[in-house]
Amino acid sequence: MYDLNQIYIDGAFVTPHGDERFDLFNPATEAVIGTVQLADAEDARLAIAAAKRALPAWSRTSLAERAALLRRMHDAIAAREDALCAAITEEYGAPVSRTRWMAQYAAQVFLGAIDAMEHFEFERDMGIAHVVMQPVGVVGLITPWNSNASFITGKLASALAAGCTAVIKPSEMSALQTRVVMEALHEAGAPAGVFNIVTGRGDVVGVAMTASPDIRKISFTGSTAVGKSILRAAADDVKRVTLELGGKSPTIILDDADFTTAVPMAIQAGFMNSGQACIAGTRLLVPRSRLAEFETLATAAVNACVSGDPSRAETTIGPMVSQKQWDRVQGYIRTGIAEGARLLAGGEGRPEGNTRGWLVRPTLFTDVRNDMVIARDEIFGPVMAIIAYDDEEEAIAIANDTPYGLSAYIATTDLARGARVAARIDSGRVMVNTLTHEPKAPFGGFKQSGLGRENGVLGLEPYLEPKAIIGL
Repeated sequence: MYDLNQIYIDGAFVTPHGDERFDLFNPATEAVIGTVQLADAEDARLAIAAAKRALPAWSRTSLAERAALLRRMHDAIAAREDALCAAITEEYGAPVSRTRWMAQYAAQVFLGAIDAMEHFEFERDMGIAHVVMQPVGVVGLITPWNSNASFITGKLASALAAGCTAVIKPSEMSALQTRVVMEALHEAGAPAGVFNIVTGRGDVVGVAMTASPDIRKISFTGSTAVGKSILRAAADDVKRVTLELGGKSPTIILDDADFTTAVPMAIQAGFMNSGQACIAGTRLLVPRSRLAEFETLATAAVNACVSGDPSRAETTIGPMVSQKQWDRVQGYIRTGIAEGARLLAGGEGRPEGNTRGWLVRPTLFTDVRNDMVIARDEIFGPVMAIIAYDDEEEAIAIANDTPYGLSAYIATTDLARGARVAARIDSGRVMVNTLTHEPKAPFGGFKQSGLGRENGVLGLEPYLEPKAIIGL
């Protein structure tokens, strides 16, 4: 049993002031594997004060000094790749086939921040003015449970590259990953207070951070509902806010697509990270003229997916992170059936042969209309819906008929056509015939998928304020 009872404030591991205990589960077995002592509002206040004290010196460091720390952080996280992989699988349930990439990416983001910093114009002339990009100040970074480690490191890397200091509130459900990351970042030798990690509930620590006038920016990744509450609270003292929220991404199968590559891409886009991904392509837009062909191939592909023990190499879909999340996904499957959608694969309950673990049967619906609940709501599990369309114009209209706009996917054999359709999709990212991640490209969403961008040069900019100096 793990006893996780430390947070990180002012360059030191400390016992939280808060005394609430939170049970940590292994989602593959449903067993309690430890407890986490949660921080409270007083811990948040101490962390914010430490970051505020560290800000004047850190904000005046040279780019070379910042890059040196970021490299040390990269090296320290990379050295703990195996430990991070184990933590991700044990407490989150990600299949081992995916955890290696997740752990490696948590280190790589520091190199990406160095590259962005080295290509960013921190000073430039505009007319007779000299414009200086100044760190926004102390920032609050709030991370989700579906990729906790890389969200901690990615947000922190950009903040430090900009010259900000940070208070991080990671998900309490990801405390094992947080411990690995916290120990690695401490080893990198940052000045005291430059970063602080306070594990606690969002409605306690997160609220304290958002309410503090000493935090000048919040970067939050999570649900749209929580993002809206942060935005409202941040308005009280006009905090800067970056929000990366939910999605209901379309995968547009154009009528010229090669199904031998389009179908596997579509299934992977929908079931990535066990379906617990904001960018998951869960709406499959398929030309009616080829619908039967697609249904046959997609059904076989979904049935070939293995939902099971995340420690086994053949597993492609791991358990949901919690009982609550499992219940949520089961509810949506029942709703889809009640709405009149037709099941091609999967359905309610655990996969055959499994009596424990929050495992979901990989599920594929067809005969879905875009006004159905399963086509509108972000399910956050391995559930996909096929929506038929008659022509390209209708496909684009259906793709854009959503309150979200985070990611979209297009399958076509005509790249010029793919580019033309991509230009008309209201989404922060559109991927044509690929699922490749580009860390230099901005990441974020249109509409209710968020505000602002992360990653690369455009992800660095939100941590900076432009100051125009005139008359020199």
